[in-house]
Amino acid sequence: MQSVDAKFSRSSLLLALRRYGTAVHNMEQTVLLPSLLRDVPYDDSSDCEAADNSMDLYEYYLLLKAIKNTVESGLIPHDDVKAKSHATLHKGLEPLLEAEPEEIFHFHLRGLFTVMATLTKKSQNLTEKYLDIIGISR
Repeated sequence: MQSVDAKFSRSSLLLALRRYGTAVHNMEQTVLLPSLLRDVPYDDSSDCEAADNSMDLYEYYLLLKAIKNTVESGLIPHDDVKAKSHATLHKGLEPLLEAEPEEIFHFHLRGLFTVMATLTKKSQNLTEKYLDIIGISR
């Protein structure tokens, strides 16, 4: 019998979303005391943005869970602050919006794959760091 993941292509968006969901689920099952992550800096040397970001592991934990909930339940209405930042982003993407729909689709799909792979890696790294904090190594 084939696994559920086997029926999706390796480059399938559904598989990327499933991997992310699985990584966050594993993180949630492993991190029994999220408060232990407070004030622990997220320092992943492979993540260029981490050095500029002042988020701790606890904030990453909450962010990764919130994104998983959005992936599973769909978009929710944005508040005014988020709507303004999205309007600014939309203005920067206006030249792209004039492109062919297929080009726009592929552009966003590549971006989504990149984001999902990054978030999956962050979920896995956070889980590993939590295990290090409590003294369990994999």
